Parts: sequence; C-alpha cells; structure tokens
Amino acid sequence: MAPAGAIRHLSLALGAAVAALGSLLFIAWKIYFRDVNDSCIGWRGRWEQQLEAELGRNAPGGEEPPSCEYQILVLGLDGAGKSSIIHYICSTEAKMHIAPTQGFNSAQLQANGLQMDLLEVGGSQNLRSYWNHYLSKAHVLVFVVDSADGLRLHTARQELHGLLAEDPQLPLIVLANKQDKSDALSVAELHEELALNTLKHQREFFLLPTSATDAGLTTTNSVLHLKNLLLKLLAQV
Repeated sequence: MAPAGAIRHLSLALGAAVAALGSLLFIAWKIYFRDVNDSCIGWRGRWEQQLEAELGRNAPGGEEPPSCEYQILVLGLDGAGKSSIIHYICSTEAKMHIAPTQGFNSAQLQANGLQMDLLEVGGSQNLRSYWNHYLSKAHVLVFVVDSADGLRLHTARQELHGLLAEDPQLPLIVLANKQDKSDALSVAELHEELALNTLKHQREFFLLPTSATDAGLTTTNSVLHLKNLLLKLLAQV
C-alpha cells in the first residue's frame, strides 16, 4: 500500500493538472465564443428579455451602451449548487439533475451592454487550494453555500474568509442556496454562522436566499434577483 504522504502528493499533482487544463480550456472557450452575441450562448428566457427591456429603457436615448467584459467567479464547497445556479442564470429550462463540476464550468451572459463570463471552479478539497489563483481577474465573487449542510458550514466559513483575506475589496455575493429544504438555515442564521458581521466596511457584500431546483417559480425569482444585483454591481465598476 502506498504511504499516505505519497497519495496526498499525487492528489495535489492531479489537482494541479486539472486546474491547468481547466484554465487552458476556459481561455480557448472565451476565444471561440468571443463574437457570440446571444446571451448565455444562445439560451434566452422570457424573464431575461424582460430584464434587458427594462434596463434598456433606462439607458440614455434607449441606445445600447458599449459592451464591457467582466468575470464573475463562482465558488463554494462541492455539492453547494454552483452548477445549478449557473444553469438557471443561463436558461429557464428545468433539469431534474445537474452533475457536480469535477474541474471547471463556464458560461457567458450579455445584458445591458455588459458581458459576464461566469467561471466556476470545482469545490472538492483538492481544488480549493487553487481558488485564490482566480481572484485577481474577478470583478465579483459569488460564494454558494448549502443552507442545509450544517456539518460543513465551518469549512465553508474558513474557505470563504481565506478568500476574502486575499482580496479585501472584491465585491462579494453569498448565496444561501437550497432554501427549499426543510432543514435549511435562514439567511439570518447563515449570516451569523459565516461570521459575515466581521467583514470590513470597505467591502461591498450581499447575502441572498436562493433555491436552484427544477421547481420553477422560486428558482426563477431568486436567480432573477441575483442577475439584477450582478448588473448593478458591474455598472459601478
């Protein structure tokens, strides 16, 4: 049997290889799709059109402002629901099951002249050490928490505050996900469990309840609130 130390080094090496490959794939993906004008690579829901129409009415003269590109970094422990959040941001199509991200997941969204590149890095233990490598290019950090996973909230808090220590000014949106579950903690309880009261005043941060499931209306409303908030934050950058 191989020594535990050797297994750990092998795991880290594999994680590094996955991270490097994921970065190359993401860069290639961006180059290939940089001229795509359809929101979220062709997916366009009814509420997406309504939101863009409303924001377009507020633009001076009703003209489309110049396109600006921003990166949204989506992180959180494995199983928190990051992939589901990204899916429902990009599509109103319900899915009974969305497979967990093993490495990287990415999507592109355009609204009100803003192009948002959403990059998710997997939340397994061997990938978390690479999270901070992606902070420097991010304009907003979205951290997804499973509100019903009480046993790992301490780990989620540690990982979140480790990221925040790396960049004390990056805007933060914490998603209290899976609010549809009966044992989910409330937003107020998660605010305390994640020690969000300790954040410095110079950081702009928000805590939103979300429920990214195939249920329909609840998912649509919570994701729409998230998208609206992202647009407002990026408009201030």
